[in-house]
Amino acid sequence: MSTSWRPPGPHDLARVLSPLRRGGGDPTSAVEDSGTWWLATTTERGAATLRLATAGSGEVVAESWGEGAEAALARVPGLLGAHDDAAGFTAAHEIVRRGCRAAPGLRLCATGRVWDVLVAAVLEQKVTNREAWRSWRELCRRFGAPAPGPAPRGLCSPPAPRALREIRDWEWHRAGIDGARRRTLIAAAGVAHRLERAAELGGADGRALLRRVPGIGVWTAAEVAQRAWGDPDAVSVGDYHLPTVVGLALAGRPMDDAEMLDALAPYAGHRHRAVRYLHAAGARRPRFGPRLPARDYRLL
Repeated sequence: MSTSWRPPGPHDLARVLSPLRRGGGDPTSAVEDSGTWWLATTTERGAATLRLATAGSGEVVAESWGEGAEAALARVPGLLGAHDDAAGFTAAHEIVRRGCRAAPGLRLCATGRVWDVLVAAVLEQKVTNREAWRSWRELCRRFGAPAPGPAPRGLCSPPAPRALREIRDWEWHRAGIDGARRRTLIAAAGVAHRLERAAELGGADGRALLRRVPGIGVWTAAEVAQRAWGDPDAVSVGDYHLPTVVGLALAGRPMDDAEMLDALAPYAGHRHRAVRYLHAAGARRPRFGPRLPARDYRLL
């Protein structure tokens, strides 16, 4: 099955989809040298594979395989940022304006599917990216479904809610996932079909619905909202690095969460969009700054 979508203006496929990629070894996505993207996903009808490529005309051509192919294709425009509305956004800082110039094709993706991004976000709670991505690879490869169709070798979808609930205790340990994150994932899997409504609600209401699950707080809800429905205002409050990145970029000094929110106040309604433009302008945490210690829960 296939479809296509023509962006109304500049469109950077890699920049739009990059928030969905969990490290260079992510088994649910692959990027060819040509810029073609492969994504493996779950849907309400089963696993699906998406192949996304920008044609010479500027159109993005999407092909899909698997039981969930039709559902995956229906979400392609939103996935590519078709529903992203930047109306009302004005750059109030020079570094944000620089980011706008550096990334004219930036649009906020919306997968329309909560479950996949929720699993990855929970795994990233209170650990380093390296730890979280290792656990993500382990769960997907062992309990996900092989990507249907002519997908790159090793591509697989995340584990479906039922498959995740059936994971045994020692297998969680083998994947390096501690008890707190394990309990959150199991609780979310038990109400996964209800959580999909968060993408329909959107905004603060969608984030509030996610937070009804024990273990899902402000940070996790924001990380899901940014990807599942392209929430332009969802700030990852509680992030270890973000207040420092925003503070140094906008005020020349590290900040805490409250100060960061004050600094982003001029972008109310588009605070996440402003953060994306800061990253596009090259705003980063200093490499010599303090870092979270890496832990291997498989050894505990």
